[in-house]
Amino acid sequence: AAMLVSVIAIELFGDEKWALGASTLLITFAILVFAEITPKIIGATHADRIALFLGHILTPLLRLAYPAVWFINLFASGLLHLLRLRPKPSDQSSRLSPEELRSLVLESSNLIPKKHHAILSSLFDLNNITVEDVMTPRGNIEILDLDLPWEEVRTQLATSHHSRLPTCRESLDQLVGVLPVRRLLASIGDPEFDKDALVSQLQAPYYIPAGTPVFSQLAFFQENRQRIGFIVDEYGEILGLLTLEDIIEEFVGDFTTSLPGLGHKLNWSPEGEAIVEGSRSLRDINRMLGLDFPLDGPKTLNGLILEHFQDIPEAGLSIKLNGVPVEILQTRERSVINVRIYRPPPA
Repeated sequence: AAMLVSVIAIELFGDEKWALGASTLLITFAILVFAEITPKIIGATHADRIALFLGHILTPLLRLAYPAVWFINLFASGLLHLLRLRPKPSDQSSRLSPEELRSLVLESSNLIPKKHHAILSSLFDLNNITVEDVMTPRGNIEILDLDLPWEEVRTQLATSHHSRLPTCRESLDQLVGVLPVRRLLASIGDPEFDKDALVSQLQAPYYIPAGTPVFSQLAFFQENRQRIGFIVDEYGEILGLLTLEDIIEEFVGDFTTSLPGLGHKLNWSPEGEAIVEGSRSLRDINRMLGLDFPLDGPKTLNGLILEHFQDIPEAGLSIKLNGVPVEILQTRERSVINVRIYRPPPA
């Protein structure tokens, strides 16, 4: 097309350079607009309708052009062989890497619902998260102590908000089993229901090695038909408790009813502040408040503060953690209880 326009320009205007330049610019603009951009926009907008119509035309054209395509590919393959280049098979070249999939999800954030986008984004990180990141820490686990008086045990069973309770003697170091509380609700008021009947209902505890990826543990739960497990370190010490719901909530979001004693949902106040428990996991804080605390070290806000000070700080101290102003409100002998986080200024 460009050559034809140049010939016409020479016939009309002779060897005038401005005519050749103007004709080249004009034909380039026309090709870009009418042969490249506009057809692609129309095709992308009405892809199904156009494909249904053009399919009947392109199929015979592809068959007619097959010999020429075969010859060109044969020549190109020979040239690549001489250059010692091996093209990837078509089935491999069409596969998308995790990074490419992540980019597609990020680019389509305006085209899919916000909730769906959050779930897809969480799935990409699921294999990089370990069970310690989502477990309930040992200090926050509600246990049923068999050494307590029987009336206290019955009262705890009747008022517990959990469907399963770790059952032990004195502490988790002497774990006996897991009690399915819901199965016993009808028996709690029975005068013949005693500790022996309770112990007979205990299920064997399921242990999970520390460092197990959450995605792998989800498969292990499915294979072993388990819904609850105890995280143990290399010495056999129980670090925390993990449930199937904890894993699901990691990428779906909170869907269970808030229970008394559990952390409330975090939000910024109108003054740009948030009161946070020291036992809160950094992942929850980052997700709820939109912060960026590091996740490759301590798992809780208390651990991050203690790592910063290398000591138990006093109440009233203020620090900056990863650029976020934090004021310590309450401490105990061994931990930070509550802090006030100030919303950092926008970057």
